[in-house]
Amino acid sequence: MFLRTAVCFLIAAATCGAQIRVLIVDGQNNHAWQQTTPVLKKMLEDSGKFTVDVATTPPKGGDMSTFHPDFSAYALVLSNYNGEAWPDDVNRAFESWVKQGGGFAVVHAADNAFRKWGSYQEMTAVGGWGGRQSGPGTPMARWRDGALVLDTKEGRCGQHGAREPFAITTRNPEHPIAKGLPTIWMHAADELYNSLCGPARELTILGTAFSDPENRGTGEQEPMLMAIRYGKGRVFHITLGHDVAAMQSVGFIVTLQRGAEWAATGRVTIPVPADFPIAIEIRLRQ
Repeated sequence: MFLRTAVCFLIAAATCGAQIRVLIVDGQNNHAWQQTTPVLKKMLEDSGKFTVDVATTPPKGGDMSTFHPDFSAYALVLSNYNGEAWPDDVNRAFESWVKQGGGFAVVHAADNAFRKWGSYQEMTAVGGWGGRQSGPGTPMARWRDGALVLDTKEGRCGQHGAREPFAITTRNPEHPIAKGLPTIWMHAADELYNSLCGPARELTILGTAFSDPENRGTGEQEPMLMAIRYGKGRVFHITLGHDVAAMQSVGFIVTLQRGAEWAATGRVTIPVPADFPIAIEIRLRQ
């Protein structure tokens, strides 16, 4: 009993029957974080697996030195942030926390944050915009002929077409997050990111979508759902979720819940529900 109690304490009770403690970070974003953070909080809590707090940074141009969240109090940090740099000591604390086994999840534009923070780029594996350019050290991650391909050709990183529904193909069906998902399922109208680039180390692609040239796409299968290892830590990266409407997709809700559980604990107990979308039908939850 003493040993179990000690282990539970060390991993923030994440796998010992208690709810998983999550911290959502927001406060700056080129997307409507004021609307999406409450939705993210609710969908995690609705699973019955998580209890969620929110840490909001000062607004752009504010005194960022006042932002000092205690990452060690949580099993998972979920970023809905894309803005100014955090204080250096917060960066170092976050790097150490993830490297030692903390869980991290990144939603949509949060993967575009902190272009000059090398460790963050390793955690997210790939990102876009902000002046990023692909090349030998920052390849574009694509899926070709059944495998991850790191494309080192030079180009601008981060593009998307108009928001439209699109199909996602499951690419690693034995991974805990993807296990039991349909081979192909429809996602609601959203921005389909393409040409994301970065260090792309320790990267496992779980789901891709075809970037249609008729919608300013690349003609490539682009990563939508990813799992990354950073030291002992686990990272779940989902490029979906531009706005509240896109987040109503059952596919988004369930993969975020399952990805968050995996990042926090290394396992997935949240089932794939009966209303999960299929290849010919988008399914939504209000």
